[in-house]
Amino acid sequence: MKAFAELFAELDTTNKTNAKLDILKKYLAEAPDEDKLWLLALFGGKRPRRQVTTTQLRQWAAEAAGIPDWLFEESYHITGDLAETLSLILPPPVRTHNQTLSQWIDFLQSLGEPDEESKKANLMEAFEQLSERERFVFIKLMTGGFRIGISQQLITRAVAEVCQLDKAEVAHRLAGDWHPQQTTFRQLIFGENITEAASKPYPFCLAHPLDEEKIGELGVPDEWLAEWKWDGIRGQLIVRQGQIFIWTRGEELVTDKYPELMPLAAMPVSCVLDGELMAWQNDAPLPFAELQRRIGRKTISKKLLLEVPIVFIAYDLLEYEGSDIRNRPLAERRQLLEQLIAQSAHPALHISPTVGFQSWDELAAIRQTAREYATEGLMLKKLSSTYQTGRVRGHWWKWKVQPLSIDGVLIYAQKGHGRRATLYTDYTFGVWDGDKLVTFAKAYSGLTDQEIAQVDAFIKKNTLEKFGPVRTVKPELVFEIGFEGIQPSNRHKSGVALRFPRILRWRTDKKPEDANTLADLQALAAAFK
Repeated sequence: MKAFAELFAELDTTNKTNAKLDILKKYLAEAPDEDKLWLLALFGGKRPRRQVTTTQLRQWAAEAAGIPDWLFEESYHITGDLAETLSLILPPPVRTHNQTLSQWIDFLQSLGEPDEESKKANLMEAFEQLSERERFVFIKLMTGGFRIGISQQLITRAVAEVCQLDKAEVAHRLAGDWHPQQTTFRQLIFGENITEAASKPYPFCLAHPLDEEKIGELGVPDEWLAEWKWDGIRGQLIVRQGQIFIWTRGEELVTDKYPELMPLAAMPVSCVLDGELMAWQNDAPLPFAELQRRIGRKTISKKLLLEVPIVFIAYDLLEYEGSDIRNRPLAERRQLLEQLIAQSAHPALHISPTVGFQSWDELAAIRQTAREYATEGLMLKKLSSTYQTGRVRGHWWKWKVQPLSIDGVLIYAQKGHGRRATLYTDYTFGVWDGDKLVTFAKAYSGLTDQEIAQVDAFIKKNTLEKFGPVRTVKPELVFEIGFEGIQPSNRHKSGVALRFPRILRWRTDKKPEDANTLADLQALAAAFK
């Protein structure tokens, strides 16, 4: 546990990829196999089952520290991070320990068994042994708030280099529905036949964003395939041994959530398709807000199946007749995909249509019509490219349309988390409805560090009211808010919901009365309904 806490701290102090890689490799070379396995699980999004509520943690820690609830809340508002607050206010440890990461996770799992008083006693005894740094990581694991800026590709590379294996093979082994309590490190990384499991997905190939001014640097247009960039859920549809499995890019197995795709298990050959899960009706995509009605549902009612039917739009073929064909050129994979979908002839399986063009200027003009097709822009894929693992520059590009935008007034602010815990960085914006400002979006990204400091200073000097951690701010600052889509919504006071809102720029050239109106937002929503 000491080594893992040290690893966590070291990774958090650098933004350099090679430095992070060296830190990971050192840990993987020295840690016991059980801890290596949990490292791969934790950094891959797998968490131990939560056994203690944050309410219990806050109450017990405040009691142990001998402080009233109001002081705990004030401390929490200052740090902005629950794990940091708890690790700081708890009494210093009275003894040390030599338990490993996996042993402490076993302890966390066992907390679900005792009654509440025993659970509290066991937890306080654990805190007596853990240093402040260890407590911080331990609480992150306990609450499910474990987050660290390490990509899956970097983890894959570290494991491949330490274990002297091919990176693509390691990526395939780390994908899918495995858990540390059901395998070992050696079985996961070195085990035989692990890639033959019927449900095993492939690592996804990801695209880099394309700057408009660099489109001409791609070379001859004939060497590229263009298609629409769909706004759905990226996934893989796997048909093997007469069974069907559907995985999302987040490595979530969602087969049961999309019963309309179950008949595809009868496809003529074993195969793996890469594509997009889309809400689709009357030969056209439904808004993403409709797709969200299906996401996360444990049971799907007949009414919802009728209102939000799902299709799978395929744009690549990774496995055909049981063989991995990712190393074949895209042109060959696409031809096989077209044949396969034609043979299947199922209404829930579509192929992503290609977009014909003769020049980059012509394609740029086509891109401007993307929203008419309810898409985010275009994808560009080199016809000679193989299917890569992760985000590899030069083969796949995403060329999105410019975001929609609206000018809003800053009216509420809240402090951030982690390194931004002392700064007001989470903002709520309003537009004019007559002479009143109505909230329509929250955003926390898009400003430089210098701008954040300036806005923070303004907020602290111009606070009108306080509601817990939230401050009402004098409505003077105007910001341009960008977003990808807009839909009517009864869940928000403004009557609309934005897709991916973020700050495009601080409009220091505008006064609050120059901001947009609710009528402007509603007109945009009506146009994209």
